[in-house]
Amino acid sequence: MKEYTPVKEGKVREIYDIGDELIMVATDRISAFDVILKNKVTKKGTVLTQMSKFWFDYTKDILPNHMISVDTADMPEFFRKEEFTGNSMLCRKLTMLPVECIVRGYITGSGWASYKKDGTVCGIKLPEGLVECDKLPEPIYTPSTKAEIGDHDENISYERSIEVLEKQFPGRGEEYAAKLRDRTIALYKKCADYALSRGIIIADTKFEFGLDEDGNVILGDEMLTPDSSRFWPLAGYEPGKGQPSFDKQFVRDWLKANPDSDYNLPQDVIDKTIEKYLEAYKLLTGEEL
Repeated sequence: MKEYTPVKEGKVREIYDIGDELIMVATDRISAFDVILKNKVTKKGTVLTQMSKFWFDYTKDILPNHMISVDTADMPEFFRKEEFTGNSMLCRKLTMLPVECIVRGYITGSGWASYKKDGTVCGIKLPEGLVECDKLPEPIYTPSTKAEIGDHDENISYERSIEVLEKQFPGRGEEYAAKLRDRTIALYKKCADYALSRGIIIADTKFEFGLDEDGNVILGDEMLTPDSSRFWPLAGYEPGKGQPSFDKQFVRDWLKANPDSDYNLPQDVIDKTIEKYLEAYKLLTGEEL
């Protein structure tokens, strides 16, 4: 049996190159504030992979994506064991575009902090009088550059995203930047409408895109998971304050309140976190993991 080792390890994911395709494994690691925490969150990787699969299937009519299969029977023998079951995705190889595509439908987090200061989010002027967690009149696209592990992603303007793409793909910067923006907003609108019908507000999220072998822009990485998005329960949603959430916000809040934790979470915080992830999965898909 051929053995494989990851060719790339991210904060949460490991990527294996199996020749013509890749296998992305979502581990049970959890990161916050760009730091990998010392704990593992059991089943988290499975939730991330299966949720991405759900959304990739749901949106493939408006934009193709890199997913081939989440069944380890379709993967080399090395991956047909328990540690890869449920949390692994066989994917097409893409040339990834160097921009993280963030879309915000509600004002919260760093966006809210920026708005309070000068009425803008990532340089975009917003209407006066918004309160924390308000729904924005229209979703806004606020790209960022991708950081290496240990660095922070940097918010950039749309104009700067053209420059970043132009540098890597001369003559195509403007075209790719427009495609990323338009597809990000279209995907968000379709999925946010669906989620709302299932009792979840998607406040914001991030997508990553790449080029396939024919140069088409298609969706890669993960999609609308609690790691890449802010999910709020619709029940009890009330602008003017922070919202409870189905994502890592719980972990972030605990870390902020316990600055001397050395990024080590107590078990009850871990249990609550996976409970939230599983609850979001069930609400969105109607199925249990």
